[in-house]
Amino acid sequence: MNRALEKTTGTKLVRAHTVTASPDRTAAPPPVRRSRDSSPKTLQITKQTKDEVRPPAHPEIDRLLERPVFLMSPVRSGSTLLRLMMDRHSMLHAPHELHVRRLRVVPTTSLSRKAMELLGHNEADLEHLLWDRVLHRELQLSGKRFIVDKTPSNSFAFQRIQTCWPDARFLFLLRHPASIAASWADASVGRRDKDEATKDALRYMRALEKARSTLTGLTVRYEDLTADAEKVTREICDYLDIPWESEMLAYGGDQKLIKGVGDWSEKIRSGSVQQGRPVPRDEDVPERLVPISREWGYLPGL
Repeated sequence: MNRALEKTTGTKLVRAHTVTASPDRTAAPPPVRRSRDSSPKTLQITKQTKDEVRPPAHPEIDRLLERPVFLMSPVRSGSTLLRLMMDRHSMLHAPHELHVRRLRVVPTTSLSRKAMELLGHNEADLEHLLWDRVLHRELQLSGKRFIVDKTPSNSFAFQRIQTCWPDARFLFLLRHPASIAASWADASVGRRDKDEATKDALRYMRALEKARSTLTGLTVRYEDLTADAEKVTREICDYLDIPWESEMLAYGGDQKLIKGVGDWSEKIRSGSVQQGRPVPRDEDVPERLVPISREWGYLPGL
């Protein structure tokens, strides 16, 4: 498909290389630009400006999705559990982590770039069209009404996501920061020690808090979800303006869970909501997690 597309339009779809996220990155990775004498193998990356990231010029035409739902969370916060529960709802399709914001559109010739500009599209616009089409296709294949995207790194690009889909709705999932860090350390054995895992998990927590303090949405807690799943799922359904369904409480264990695009542990494979690890004692919270624990109400304020 790429060969035919490039031959007829001069435009090629590529997947971006892996980029390490940071709490300060609130837009998708910068566009890939090609110098006049470079080949597709030597594409140069330049930084995207804020002016390049803009809402759809014609929302009713430029966007196929209606009111997509984004579940914003840190790593190891119980987001896979909530995703699976939401996916059991007859109106919600919540697939595995999709990472669509890492998909890129690259004009490979000056003529293709000029042609797109004459149509009113810059690279960010074209990427938004691609992201929307990928999610819409997935939704249509499911036969459901709304899509739910659960990708933890989305918190680093919440502004870009909101710009792409101005009618998007947001859920924010919190968990005790020390529990997140401990779970991330357990999942990172051989790759990170406990302190490194804590620092890495904290990046996601800070990004989520920045998104939560900027966007409008519903905040729920993992501890409440595992203690009273019906109450929390009813709150979510009320927020999304859909009827609650009891099927959400028994998400089943038949889903294919793949490492790297969500939780894959035995607990999540059980198919039923289980109690999480005990909440840490205040004195056991790592020093670097004290501020975010206070912000989220897990530790008393000063």
